[in-house]
Amino acid sequence: MKRFLALCLLSFALIVTLASCQTGKISSVGGDIVVASKGFTEQDILSELLAQQIAATTNLKVEQRRFTSALVTHNALVAGKIDAYVEYTGTAFVTILKQKDIKDPKIVYEKLKQAYAQKFNLEVMPPLGFENTFAMVIRGEDAKRYNLKTLSEAAQYTPQWRGGFGYEFMEREDGFPGLAKTYNLRFAQSPRIMDLGLIYRALLQKQVDMINGNSTDGQISRLGLVVLKDDKQYFPPYQAVAIARQQTLQKYPKLRTAISQLSGKISADEMQQMNYLVEGELRDIKEVVSEFRKSKGL
Repeated sequence: MKRFLALCLLSFALIVTLASCQTGKISSVGGDIVVASKGFTEQDILSELLAQQIAATTNLKVEQRRFTSALVTHNALVAGKIDAYVEYTGTAFVTILKQKDIKDPKIVYEKLKQAYAQKFNLEVMPPLGFENTFAMVIRGEDAKRYNLKTLSEAAQYTPQWRGGFGYEFMEREDGFPGLAKTYNLRFAQSPRIMDLGLIYRALLQKQVDMINGNSTDGQISRLGLVVLKDDKQYFPPYQAVAIARQQTLQKYPKLRTAISQLSGKISADEMQQMNYLVEGELRDIKEVVSEFRKSKGL
């Protein structure tokens, strides 16, 4: 009887295993492939996009993890704790590689691709199609009152303003220190270091007068805010690219095809719209990503 029960359990386990191999699945724990987010809405959306794309086009089981910064996520990738995530070229080039910024996006991409392969055994995949640069944001009413369009024009008013910026932006080499020097930005007091999830609320409630956001943030248009033009071209190009471990791509050849199918598929407006649906309309990320993939025939 015990042998019979054991055989039954073994047969059931084999059936479950075979069934799970018919199509990829997304899981919070355990998986063949681990994709990651750097810990904010857009990154959560892009992580879900990678996960759904891989699960739908391969027989791989996908796990997702969430981190807090570019450096932490990069280190996890190099250490083999994750297999892929979406990064921005300027962030990788300046923050990770510690290189001086270059304004030509094609040159940055090629240099990044070569350096990541040589230094980290990582592959920088083709760009997804949009750029997400830092955005210095002010209230629409202030932009109208002072007729402000550029950072250079805003610099004369910042001594009376309060700044509110994320921790990473305050620390990064392509962040606030260099920006302040380039535009001679001085504030009434030292800028507040704020959680990115609260930064737009602080601007609307007039706790601060200028914040750092991202150019594809859904709140910008929804809340009637204004992005000041980087007229001195301080910020490097920030093309969104998937980065994957070469070892993983070699182990699972279909993974490369799955990710490559996303190349050039996302415009800046489409990314901003997805961000808005999640943050503004509180839509479920999985549903938003699924609808986007359907609209692209993926």
